[in-house]
Amino acid sequence: MLVILMEDQLLQPQQVCQTCLMADQQGQPRWDQGQLRCGRALQKMAEQFPTQYECQMGFRVANIE
Repeated sequence: MLVILMEDQLLQPQQVCQTCLMADQQGQPRWDQGQLRCGRALQKMAEQFPTQYECQMGFRVANIE
């Protein structure tokens, strides 16, 4: 499940991405084959944490299972 990471909360992508010009036609992040296509991967903090991405709008995105 993709989530947007804020300081003290997790948001669903549809709360943020629907207004983004980089989102797909359904207002979702462009997630393809385990990669965020509308952002860049950030350096991983530790092996137990999921990979985080920074989207074009500056939000942090993670795929949490």
